[in-house]
Amino acid sequence: MSMTTEDCTKVRPGFPRSVPETPENVLEQFQMRDKVVIVTGAADGIGLAVTEAMAEAGANVALWYNSNDAAIEKAKSLGEAYKIKAAAYQVDVSQAEQVSRSIAKVVEDFGKIDVFVANAGMAISRPILEQTLEEYQKQMSVNVDGVVFCSKYAGEVFKSQGFGNLIITSSMSGHIVNVPVDQPVYNATKAFVTHFGKSLAREWREFARVNIVSPGFFDTKMGANPLAINEAYRMAALGRQGHVKEIKALYLYLASDASTYMTGSDVLIDGGYVLP
Repeated sequence: MSMTTEDCTKVRPGFPRSVPETPENVLEQFQMRDKVVIVTGAADGIGLAVTEAMAEAGANVALWYNSNDAAIEKAKSLGEAYKIKAAAYQVDVSQAEQVSRSIAKVVEDFGKIDVFVANAGMAISRPILEQTLEEYQKQMSVNVDGVVFCSKYAGEVFKSQGFGNLIITSSMSGHIVNVPVDQPVYNATKAFVTHFGKSLAREWREFARVNIVSPGFFDTKMGANPLAINEAYRMAALGRQGHVKEIKALYLYLASDASTYMTGSDVLIDGGYVLP
């Protein structure tokens, strides 16, 4: 929509909004004391690293897992190591009722939700002509429906509280099609959640921030498979996969008061893979 000079000079009611009362000291901005953070897919890989980052910064953490019950022991060890409240919850994010019930349980246990990290995901690296419809539906149910369900029910809590912060784990695959494996469905699911997150950032602008992280290949079970590993090394400008310790600070930045002027952003962290 075009605007005239006169339109631009009009005073909009309620603007400018006030700057949040956050610490001036940058290290204090990264502190997460008394914050409550839920991370899905928290038993291992990027999800566990993100959970560790939040605990290390002082947050109380809820680890959501589906099949890997190692999260139970990891919650216990994080609580003991950092003197925080930590608990594990078994949740299949593709089931709306489980998501709704588990969010209510976290609110009951912790009193609130400051940050929700929608991280759980899966990939079936197979061309569409070789992929079954069941495999297609499984990826859609976890990567798309799971993010939508988590966003819907966490968003309801955020709105009722008057504050909140959603971080969605997408992928560099949502940006490009020349990944070194055939995974068109996975790529499409990540493109969906990236644009979904951007839309939510505007929809929720009165009460919550929403940002997206798009990782490249990290050395986890979701990283480059053996058939693609050498191509992954060649394509990344840094010539390797990332280590999960190299992504922790990014999620902490987005979760903390250090990023209060950031919403609707999609942050690519891929070692330079998608460079022209």
